[in-house]
Amino acid sequence: MKSLEELRAIRAKMQGKVGVRAESADQTRVVVGMATCGIASGARPVLTALSDAVQEQNLSEKISVTQTGCIGLCQYEPIVEVMEPGKDKVTYVKMTPEKALEVLRLHLIGGQVVTKYTLSAVQNGANQ
Repeated sequence: MKSLEELRAIRAKMQGKVGVRAESADQTRVVVGMATCGIASGARPVLTALSDAVQEQNLSEKISVTQTGCIGLCQYEPIVEVMEPGKDKVTYVKMTPEKALEVLRLHLIGGQVVTKYTLSAVQNGANQ
């Protein structure tokens, strides 16, 4: 059994990982679907990879990584939604930690949507 102090430290660490801090209007929001279907499909490692990378690269002021419940597209889980101020939401589907890091590098840092991983690409028959 862990001590109360150890549990508090674990709680503080995990709250930082899921973006419990306040968000600003000019911050990009990255939301990972963490309902049962998402978790069963591998969303937890996707969330962890994104959260860790954002923190390691000191991007927390610009990018908020959070989790949500059911997004309603279970067949496309794990799902990552990117909401940038003043832009349309981009929905990435069938994500893996590796794909999520590619999205971070190319889209969130580089400014280019990774079209091949988007919902519209999958619906139009693009390869995953």
